[in-house]
Amino acid sequence: MVEFDPFSYEVHEDPYPFYRRLRDEAPAYWNERLGFWALSRHADVLAAFKEPLRFSSAGGVSLERSSQVDPSTVAFFIAMDPPRHDKFRNLVSKAFTPRRIAELEQKIRGITAHYVDRFVEARRCDFIRDFAAKLPMDVVSEMLGVPPDDRDTLREWADLVLHREEGVTEVPPAGIAASGNLLQYFATLVAARRAQPADDLTSALIAAELDGERLVDRDVMAFLFLMVIAGNETTTKLLGNAVYWLWRNPEQRALVRRDFELVPRWAEETLRYDPSSQALARTLTEDVTFHGRTMRSGQKVLLLIGAANRDERVFPDPDRYDVMRDHTESLSFGKGTHFCLGASLARLEARVGLEAVLRRFPDFDIAAGNLERVHSTNVRGFSSIPIAF
Repeated sequence: MVEFDPFSYEVHEDPYPFYRRLRDEAPAYWNERLGFWALSRHADVLAAFKEPLRFSSAGGVSLERSSQVDPSTVAFFIAMDPPRHDKFRNLVSKAFTPRRIAELEQKIRGITAHYVDRFVEARRCDFIRDFAAKLPMDVVSEMLGVPPDDRDTLREWADLVLHREEGVTEVPPAGIAASGNLLQYFATLVAARRAQPADDLTSALIAAELDGERLVDRDVMAFLFLMVIAGNETTTKLLGNAVYWLWRNPEQRALVRRDFELVPRWAEETLRYDPSSQALARTLTEDVTFHGRTMRSGQKVLLLIGAANRDERVFPDPDRYDVMRDHTESLSFGKGTHFCLGASLARLEARVGLEAVLRRFPDFDIAAGNLERVHSTNVRGFSSIPIAF
């Protein structure tokens, strides 16, 4: 078995041949040099998701060591275990009820039209920089109360938090600095909202109570940080990946262009086929055995969502991009206690954004030689997709 190195740019370019070998040859894979296990089969990743106390998130959800002593300082409740996780999730989940998400649709349509109108006459754009990176950032910013003039800066910091240098197994200095900048920005925002509340989620979180207890500033800042990273970057990558893979599969493109009702299926197949969230780390709290190999308490385990979603034991012909397939078993948003709180918002943004693609520039063509890919151990997608139409 060749080494699987999630820091390698070769893996970032195309992890799926590595994943197939892992599933077939080393479903419980140990990397001695980097000191982590990896689970790649669907059944194993699902089992780990369903055991949040044995597969703990409290040590952080990235393979790299967090720049914070307590990873929940920046990852909030996704870097917590039950019952602490459940308490904080229940508190913030009030902002993500189906009714509240549905109420955002007109706002999302307006933001979408605003950006598409700016480039549609030119008949060309960079799909990521001019649209896919803008839409989720604006949606999150509107929810949190981040002023328009600050959004591009926050987006740049978020990109730096995720970026990894080839062969470097730690967060680069620029990423650490960007994390500090984001936390300082949110400290200022929280202080301003405590002094003068507004009609936004930041103010609502400051005022919220659960069992007579309120969030302290650190917790509110951590949630804002989480929203800008997890609630923004992954949707950007989903939009870009969806456009790219539809372009690569003309027969699927013809299907979707004939029937806009298939847009949600287009998004779901993209999430299965090439998910923006590729992997999540866990730390074992006790010894567990998979495939005859014992993983020891305290060791890191990488749950390979991207590999599980291509497991032929669950998905027939998994390397075929097929919007009509059954996506019920997709693990792109996780399962169990840590199921992604923002899944419905991401799906709504994807539906509205991708419908706009089909209505406003359905004949788009991608300049394949000029694509730029993000380099991250967790997130997969593009930083630049030049298109013409």
